Amino acid sequence: MVLIENSQFVREKHYPKPINQLPNECEVIAQPDDSPLVSLVVPAYNEAGVIETNLELLCHYMKQLEDEYRWEIIVVNDGSIDRTGELAEALATSTNNIRVVHHLVNFGLGQALKSGFSSCKGDYVVVVDLDLSYAPYHIGRLLTKIRETKAMIVVASPYMKGGKISNVPWFRRSLSIWANRFLSFAAKRSLATLTGMVRVYDARFLKAINLKSMSMEINPEILHKAKLLGVRVAEIPAHLHWQPQKAKKTKRRSSMRILAHSWAIFFYGFLFRPVMFFIIPSLVLFLVSVYANLWVLIHCLTSYQQLAESTRFPDPTEAVAIAFQHAPHTFMIGGMTLMLAIQLFSLGILAVQSKSYFEEIFYLGSSIYASRQGCRRDKTDD
Repeated sequence: MVLIENSQFVREKHYPKPINQLPNECEVIAQPDDSPLVSLVVPAYNEAGVIETNLELLCHYMKQLEDEYRWEIIVVNDGSIDRTGELAEALATSTNNIRVVHHLVNFGLGQALKSGFSSCKGDYVVVVDLDLSYAPYHIGRLLTKIRETKAMIVVASPYMKGGKISNVPWFRRSLSIWANRFLSFAAKRSLATLTGMVRVYDARFLKAINLKSMSMEINPEILHKAKLLGVRVAEIPAHLHWQPQKAKKTKRRSSMRILAHSWAIFFYGFLFRPVMFFIIPSLVLFLVSVYANLWVLIHCLTSYQQLAESTRFPDPTEAVAIAFQHAPHTFMIGGMTLMLAIQLFSLGILAVQSKSYFEEIFYLGSSIYASRQGCRRDKTDD
């Protein structure tokens, strides 16, 4: 089954289960047809050291939820060069509700998630990391929250009150904290965590938006588009705990491309609230210019008074010239900051206007995209 238009990118393989094979602990028991179907999307890149153990843990946990949910696991092998794909297929062969999607090369987290989303059949889509930095019990809490609140997205947040972080390297931890603080400020404090991957989505909403990002910036992209559509987004306190990789037997190292990710954070901060990049700095510069120009006025008045002592009606321009000679930096600072303040304020007005136009176009485009997706599903059902 080809999941995106170009078949060289991704393929999904199905292996028949032996008829006489005994069920294992991951086997799905019969469920009522009306119970919600939960799709777990699990991106994997070079995770051969943990994939068997951690998928079994996920299966075992989902088995505990079978009174409430049916479930499936979609493993996206994002071009791994180790045995990740082979081991995932072996598990899929022995377990009906595990499916594997393969990328022939490594495309990044964004494309891995999009391929997983395309393959999902569930009513709810839960994204989890294969190294289980967020323990499996977060899945049940996310599902409970989204059903209670009727939200379209629920985020597992280690940065909100009640959340916790442990065993994360200092540099990565600091970078993540400040990135989320910046985005949270840009998003008007609506969420504490905007870069986290572990979330649950309402599948209808997820399939109604068109996602573009190929890498880690897909996570703030989804929240940005959710904000534009005005849907409800919630979060729960979570415990982020990095586990050592068994294969390497060393502390986990970050593979994040810092510069690219930093730019993505800055970019989405701008999209969330462009006003803070232009209008707020323009107001600061305007206050500086007011202060500097007050001193310009004081210097001019002082020079004029000095000229008035020797001349009855002194020329004001001569007073200005004398004041400029005594304090040229004051004139320059006052003039430059006023000019920059006006320019930034004008750019801010244009950015806000463009954002308003973009929101209208995006809302219209999303409605058209969702309608087309619905028509495709109806044709497929027929």
